[in-house]
Amino acid sequence: MAELPQPQPSLADEALMQSYAAGQASAFELLYERHRLRLWRYFYRNTGDAALADDLSQDLWFAVVDSAAGYEVRSKFTTWLFTMAHHRLVDHWRRQRPSVSLSADSDESLRLADSLFAASGFEPGQQLNRQLMAQALLAALAQLPTEQRECFLLQVEADMTVAEIAQATAVAEETAKSRLRYARAKLRAALEELA
Repeated sequence: MAELPQPQPSLADEALMQSYAAGQASAFELLYERHRLRLWRYFYRNTGDAALADDLSQDLWFAVVDSAAGYEVRSKFTTWLFTMAHHRLVDHWRRQRPSVSLSADSDESLRLADSLFAASGFEPGQQLNRQLMAQALLAALAQLPTEQRECFLLQVEADMTVAEIAQATAVAEETAKSRLRYARAKLRAALEELA
């Protein structure tokens, strides 16, 4: 049996997924390494539970494996991946009410604060220390309605466009844009209140 050529690490995600579907296990390993942390953070930031994020991530990667044979390039791989992640979250929330407990005492919360500050264009005041800002930001994020929080995290974590978020969450593009606008406004208002 002829050995399959190894996929190039610089290949696009879509090409890697097609290579994996054709039998190259190393292509899956590259995809997994590229996206595992972003995907895990997406689940963690939506649930506030590291163990649950682990379970949801593992479930999703098994679904990627199961879906490989039927994979077709219709959009970016990350849109496809995070659409499946969105469906996993919806299924989880249907099974039980979400309980978000985002602790501002962890390194993860500080990384979230850094990414949200950069993404929102918000410049924290000089008097406010980073820890207080992280606590306020995480509390405000936890208070967002589920749909707004998820849209916001899809943009921040998955680096998805409004159109991709709309596709992933099965809503109109204007709805996704509106959810993002409201989420940003509420987060800014909460942070300005702290200032």
